[in-house]
Amino acid sequence: MTEAQAHYTTTEKELLAVVYAFEKFRSYLVLSKSIVYTDHSAIKYLFAKKDAKPRLMRLENPHQDKLENKEITETFPLETLGSVALRADSTPWFADFANYHAGNFVVKGMSSQQKNKFFKDVKHYFWDDPFLFKICADQMIRRCVHGKEALDILKACHNGPTRGHHGANLTAKKVFDAGFFWPSIYKDAHELVKIVTRANNKKNFHKG
Repeated sequence: MTEAQAHYTTTEKELLAVVYAFEKFRSYLVLSKSIVYTDHSAIKYLFAKKDAKPRLMRLENPHQDKLENKEITETFPLETLGSVALRADSTPWFADFANYHAGNFVVKGMSSQQKNKFFKDVKHYFWDDPFLFKICADQMIRRCVHGKEALDILKACHNGPTRGHHGANLTAKKVFDAGFFWPSIYKDAHELVKIVTRANNKKNFHKG
């Protein structure tokens, strides 16, 4: 691996291995239908996700010629261009960081102390359209997620391909290894494990 590839997340390395294998046996695979089998839960999640990052996923779209006739709006208010626009009740925790990197927007009305913290924190993030990434303490780059997507990733990593439910800390580690990040990941993992444990205990109680 190159120096850059050595810093890839576990998921990216798994996909890199697939790319390497296809390149290695290209002469045997050209014009042939090939199927890749994997038990890597994060990769399976990316395959199922329609807006997965292009650098990670390059899938043939069987409907690519059936484009919808939609009018393209080319006029945008300058003050909101590049800003992450979401409803107030679904604003992601990283909206301020994304707005800063995507369009150089800074929230107004911050105190000097808040500004100092913001500019100290924002250095650890970068925008790669259409996603925000964080350079974590271990120098690994992870994509920032929130809401339902974060919950879906947490569930996928908790259940695992063999559905052998993992503990909270291992579940959180699997999320990090898969290349995703959000601040409350450990708290959310513990909550999920508690809910699953309660549900299993209830199920076993009724069986008994």
